[in-house]
Amino acid sequence: MTAPPPEAVTRLLEAWSSGDLRARDELMPIVYSELRRRAAAHLKRERPGHTLRPTDLLHEAYLRLCAQNAGFKNRDHFFGVASQLMRRILVDHARARSAAKRGKALRVTLSEDVAAASPPADLLGLDAALDELAALDEREAQVVELRFFGGLTLPETARVLGISLATAKNDWAHAKAWLFARLDPSSSSLPRPPRN
Repeated sequence: MTAPPPEAVTRLLEAWSSGDLRARDELMPIVYSELRRRAAAHLKRERPGHTLRPTDLLHEAYLRLCAQNAGFKNRDHFFGVASQLMRRILVDHARARSAAKRGKALRVTLSEDVAAASPPADLLGLDAALDELAALDEREAQVVELRFFGGLTLPETARVLGISLATAKNDWAHAKAWLFARLDPSSSSLPRPPRN
């Protein structure tokens, strides 16, 4: 099946955002394989033997997308929102598992295939660090969510956030450095705050 042009997806998203449920039903088969690919990418960064499968993560995200109907601007915005929902699902799952295991750390790596040598971090720690980063620099936290959790490219991330590609690259590099410093248990120095 050939992917439709982004403009066709955007038209369906706009119709769905306006309340057309037939557009939503027409859209989902079109974006299903891309959402499943992104769900699989999320789960590759999780611990071995994770109880969620890509299809489970995708279906939970789909249910939340249908309930949310966030007024999607375009294809990139839709996948960005889907990524944020997948992050929330994984964090909720990790919290539930952590509570059941009474505090055993769940490990993920903050690599996203961009930085090969990244310090390990637990998903709950990463979530807390992203919340800290968002309090200091919301856009940088959004860049990390879209790139790491959403699997968006830098150009897609820039389009979703309405920023230049150069700004997206700078934010991505700076946010990764801040998060690595914040999450690295061997780091003796305090993480530097994001630039203003």
